[in-house]
Amino acid sequence: MLLRRMLIMLGVVLVVVLAFAAYKGLSIYQQIQMFSAPQPAISVSAAQAEQQPWQGRLPAIGTLKAFQGVDLSAEVEGIVSAVLFESGQKVTLGQPLIQLDSEVERANLATAEAVRSLARVEFERGRSLVNRQSISKSEFDRLNAELLKAEATVAQLKAQLDKKRVLAPFAGTIGIRQVDTGDYLSPGAAIATLQDLSRLHVDFFLPEQRAPLLQVGQRVLVGVAAYPGETFEGRIAALNPKVENETRNLQVRATLSNPDEKLLPGMFANLEVLLAGDEAKIVVPETAITYTLYGNSVYVVQEKQDEDGQPVKDAEGKTQLTVERRFVETGERRAGRVVIVKGLQAGEQVVTSGQLKLDNGAHVELVEDPALQLDAN
Repeated sequence: MLLRRMLIMLGVVLVVVLAFAAYKGLSIYQQIQMFSAPQPAISVSAAQAEQQPWQGRLPAIGTLKAFQGVDLSAEVEGIVSAVLFESGQKVTLGQPLIQLDSEVERANLATAEAVRSLARVEFERGRSLVNRQSISKSEFDRLNAELLKAEATVAQLKAQLDKKRVLAPFAGTIGIRQVDTGDYLSPGAAIATLQDLSRLHVDFFLPEQRAPLLQVGQRVLVGVAAYPGETFEGRIAALNPKVENETRNLQVRATLSNPDEKLLPGMFANLEVLLAGDEAKIVVPETAITYTLYGNSVYVVQEKQDEDGQPVKDAEGKTQLTVERRFVETGERRAGRVVIVKGLQAGEQVVTSGQLKLDNGAHVELVEDPALQLDAN
């Protein structure tokens, strides 16, 4: 009886052990099948590397300056008797702007003109007398000197009187006035700024290595923060004949027209110098480049091939695609595109989105780029 019970217990234990072992074996088999099953394709977007004309550009930053610009000031002291302009007014060449009190100068000029008239009368009388030898030649020379002195005094007083009126040295737009009627102006005191806005200069610097690429007349594209997305075109007007010792940069000046006077002196400018000639370059979207410390790379989309070199197809008959990570050498970047100097051929497809999910040899499928769809909409 005891033996029978022991055999039953052993049988039960054996059945439990076998059941547990079968369960574990089934679980291990399912896991093996799960890992050995083909991985689903990773959805990525791709674009084709294109060979297209690419005009080289030299980027720089600069500052806009007026073609002509001065801060007006008085040359002599005096009381302002009249302000002859309004703030922000457009003025012409020689237009009166400020009149200083000139009563004393006018009185002195009237006195000098009277003295000159008397000196001229005496000189004419002396000329007739010297011809008849009624006076000596030295006396006639003295009368001539008196006339010349009187004329010089009149010219001097007229020049002093002219300095009492400030005239516009060129046509342009005058700024906010800094004086009012009745103010006392000392020599050099600021009156207002005058700027010729019909044309503008933009001064910028480029490395000395770029000097052979620059010449007078080259086109320059200028952009300012006040008008995003708008480009203004100018041309190089002058190259500085020396390189700055501190920075080893070459100063360049470009000139651009400003017919609408949208641009103002002092504005910060982003600009690009257009180089001569268009070279064919391989270009890809900038999002295709993966930037790392040990090099820049792209994922190139390729057809998956079997051992015989034939394309591998899936159950639906479509050719399976894989990616190859390839290191490239990049060049100039502009407007969301980048030049590939080395490592890529025209016509190859590169992944533009989804690179973080990829590794070399990963199975992929191509879908539309959401960013491109958004731009199209």
